Amino acid sequence: MKKTTPKQAWYVINGITLYRIVAAPVLLILIFTGQFDIFKWLLGISFFTDLIDGFLARRYKVASVLGTRLDSLGDDLTVLAGVIALFVTKTEFIKEQKFVFILLLLLFLTQITYAFIRYGKITNFHTWLAKAAALLQGVFLLLAFFTGEPNLVLFYAAAIITILEIIEEIILVRLLPNWETNVKGIYWVLKRRR
Repeated sequence: MKKTTPKQAWYVINGITLYRIVAAPVLLILIFTGQFDIFKWLLGISFFTDLIDGFLARRYKVASVLGTRLDSLGDDLTVLAGVIALFVTKTEFIKEQKFVFILLLLLFLTQITYAFIRYGKITNFHTWLAKAAALLQGVFLLLAFFTGEPNLVLFYAAAIITILEIIEEIILVRLLPNWETNVKGIYWVLKRRR
């Protein structure tokens, strides 16, 4: 059996990540053409690829700055497609939870703006909290579309972890004078400084 080379692994793993970026406009087309059955399955595939690409990159030791940037973009586009679908299909839920959505949006815009001011680009920290938030967001969105109703417990869990994750990223932008990738979290940055 032929062994996979790091170069081959790099292409395959980044290809998996690119799938999410390419799938995002397709997901939007499916949303706005009312093809929600196909949408929810492709959204599920996108979230699944998010779970495996980072794992494979670490397993084959081919993690790269390009890979983390593509991964972050793919993550953001996938979640954005899911949230847009919520706005289209679950408008009553969105109205009921508008304060949470506004708070998340304001924090996200604050974090992005601060990162642009400090580094000239968005962050790619990939903290443990970011991974937990992405997992909870994915589970919440998929269950909302597959069961037909958003689960409030999952929604609040995802929202709280996402709020904490964004606040952590804002603090990390303050703590780290230079742009970095794959930062585990505040604890590890402070530990590294000792």
